[in-house]
Amino acid sequence: MSTIRRNVPLKNYSNFKIGGTAAYFLEIKNVQNLLSGLKEWKEISKNSDKNRTLILGDGTNILFGSKGFSGLVIHNKVNNIEILNSDKVAVGAGVLVSDLLTFCIENSLSGFEWAGGLPGTVGGAVRGNAGAFGGETKDILLETESFDIETFEIKKRKNRECEFNYRGSLFKTGGGKDEIILSAVFRLKKDKSKDIKGKIEEKITYRKNRHPLEYPNVGSIFKNIPLEIVPEEVIKEFKSSIKNDPFPVLPTAKLIAFSDLPGRRVGDAQVSEKHPNFIINLGNAKADDVLELIKIVKKTIKEKFGVELEEEITII
Repeated sequence: MSTIRRNVPLKNYSNFKIGGTAAYFLEIKNVQNLLSGLKEWKEISKNSDKNRTLILGDGTNILFGSKGFSGLVIHNKVNNIEILNSDKVAVGAGVLVSDLLTFCIENSLSGFEWAGGLPGTVGGAVRGNAGAFGGETKDILLETESFDIETFEIKKRKNRECEFNYRGSLFKTGGGKDEIILSAVFRLKKDKSKDIKGKIEEKITYRKNRHPLEYPNVGSIFKNIPLEIVPEEVIKEFKSSIKNDPFPVLPTAKLIAFSDLPGRRVGDAQVSEKHPNFIINLGNAKADDVLELIKIVKKTIKEKFGVELEEEITII
């Protein structure tokens, strides 16, 4: 029986609710699923030039184009969690961050509180070195296990080998782009469950109050701006807005807010007035609407402040 589905609407797998179809779609829950699916894919694609693959988590940081994806989308649902010892936890890459936080509360494990309200999967958090409130995934990660689609080899890496950087890693921009993250081991510490829960809920409340969660979105569109690339006069103007994330950055939302961009629309895509670094889908936005809005924001910020914005989301 085939494990690969055909012509699957990608908007059903994106928080943006936008996108065309995946020509081929494989959901995996373990290495066995992956191996059998890839063997089938090898047969399907052997006489085709459309043999690309795309790894998908929870679709919270990705924009699918209207043309969809002509190759194979691999939906990572590896969702096991295992306590290895008193301070080490192995987590499947398909585990939702919200589910991991619930597990941490139930087992009195501290270290991930900064991720309260963070959407997406653990695999996505590792790939993009997700961070907030001064914390980053790399700060508590010990090692990863991944599967190389080209060689069918399982690879284990220590933290330093993952080449973590600001909102990235080798899995996103380096030599691991053709690998599927299977799991990660984190070093956490014991604390009072009540205190852990309180800190997580504090972060969730912060996000609910400041982020446009009532509309489909994929989080911050652009990375915050390292001070080293910000013109001196802009630093002086926005001195009070500088924060550590985890190094000194100027929040992109501030520059967008001061550029008359909040509320700007292209079709049903709109720069959020609640959080200017979000673009929201008002109901029937198309990928081209979002892309045009991104282009407008980047051009405006470049002309007004001399700063080149860099996308945090992945665009397919």
